[in-house]
Amino acid sequence: MDMKKKTAAQKKNAADRRTGRKGENAAARYLKRKGYKILERNWRNPFGEVDIIATADGVVAFVEVKARLTDVFGAPSEAVGRQRQRRYIDAARCYFADREMDCVVRFDVIEVEGRRLNHIVSAFEAD
Repeated sequence: MDMKKKTAAQKKNAADRRTGRKGENAAARYLKRKGYKILERNWRNPFGEVDIIATADGVVAFVEVKARLTDVFGAPSEAVGRQRQRRYIDAARCYFADREMDCVVRFDVIEVEGRRLNHIVSAFEAD
């Protein structure tokens, strides 16, 4: 058996990663155009990974980017369930544990569907 041949699942995972990377790049460009400063991209922490941490006007936004080629499986933001929200909230606490910043914290979702981008400001709140 040829070890270089990829399974269908491996090909799909690689394609999903490319879609995600393109979506994150588009989201970062969008935020910069809107006046945000990107503080972190793909910030890893004990709770997982935060796609983008950006700041503007005294607000630090923790941004989950959901990219899809189509909406066949629903809106991309629908994939940001309670468990993902909890991870982002815990990640924010971790991020500020060793930083002194006077700011408002917000949790946003940016949906990227093909060439369409939808920024959902304050998509969820910390409890």
